[in-house]
Amino acid sequence: MMTLTRTFSDSAVIAKRNLIKIKRVPEVLVFIMISPIMFVLLFAFVFGGAIDPGAGVNYREFLIGGIFVQTVVFGATFTGAGLAEDMQKGIIDRFRSLPMSRSAVLIGRTVSDIVYNVLSIIIMALTGLLVGWRIRSSVLDAIAGFALLLLFAYAFSWIMAWVGLIVPSVDVINNASFIVIMPLTFISNAFVPVESFPAGLKTFVEWNPVSAATQAVRELFGNTNPAAAVPDVWSLQNPIAYTLIWVVIILAIFMPLSIRQYKRTNR
Repeated sequence: MMTLTRTFSDSAVIAKRNLIKIKRVPEVLVFIMISPIMFVLLFAFVFGGAIDPGAGVNYREFLIGGIFVQTVVFGATFTGAGLAEDMQKGIIDRFRSLPMSRSAVLIGRTVSDIVYNVLSIIIMALTGLLVGWRIRSSVLDAIAGFALLLLFAYAFSWIMAWVGLIVPSVDVINNASFIVIMPLTFISNAFVPVESFPAGLKTFVEWNPVSAATQAVRELFGNTNPAAAVPDVWSLQNPIAYTLIWVVIILAIFMPLSIRQYKRTNR
């Protein structure tokens, strides 16, 4: 019990240390604010006129769910980049010399990045409201939608934490995360309907966790047409359950991997 308490206490200190960076490096906050605004405006006004989501659904309402998921997934790269930077500067070695829980560095890092994602979601929601997006469900459903986004983002943060511990620099993790995240977000239903993909990619899109998370938040925000037919696959028929399954799988695999890699790094 004392060990668990110490882990939580040390994690809170690390999370506070990471959040102070917003004050000392305001450029990070600027990027958090500009990136989601840019994506919303780009797809809503540049590509929106050329994309038909079908079934009488307003494209801007169709779009925002996908932008939400894309933004929080990209936000997970802050975890990996932060850890890679700390390793490069020798700060991780300093943490090793302190009497603190080994897992606290990773837990504190991933928890603090939830705050970054919350800021991104707030900015993106306000931008979405300006371009015509509306929440058409109940308050509880909307809260569940935002909570699911943050939970999905937290799981991805642990993937990026593992990547950040095995790459040699921040530049490498930026390139590595781009290679992984871009296909996941763009080969999904985040921006276009599943039916628009060719047969070879359609199966991947249907079982892509990003597609399920996007479908889940659209349903929770009431941005789907109840009369429209959902693709007849379990993942999109039950997107909330499928997303939660992926969250559990990712955390079960990458939390132990990240902690073990952190301990190896510090030997």
